[in-house]
Amino acid sequence: QVQLVESGGGFVRPGGSLRLSCTASRSIIPSGTMGWFRQLPGKDRDMVALLINGQWTNIDESVKGRFTISSDTSDTVYLQMESLKPEDTAVYYCYADLAGGIYWGQGTQVTVSS
Repeated sequence: QVQLVESGGGFVRPGGSLRLSCTASRSIIPSGTMGWFRQLPGKDRDMVALLINGQWTNIDESVKGRFTISSDTSDTVYLQMESLKPEDTAVYYCYADLAGGIYWGQGTQVTVSS
């Protein structure tokens, strides 16, 4: 089992920035994948950004150029969000994929509003 703990969500004005952090209870990188999904009420959970085996990134087109995924340890992943828009408002979930197991964090709310 892997536990994921997120932090860094909150309220921000349009054009502002936030940084999300996620720490796993064990090493994930580079063996597995860590990343971020987001979900609106009544909608599917959509991929935002993935860091695959510590080397490759997969970034959704809607946030490309504004969001950056990174890691500096084997158990942590960050999502730096710039130029935030109201449509980025959602619950953001940390994700990990290791040896066939899929794990989710509890979610952190990001609200972008004027």
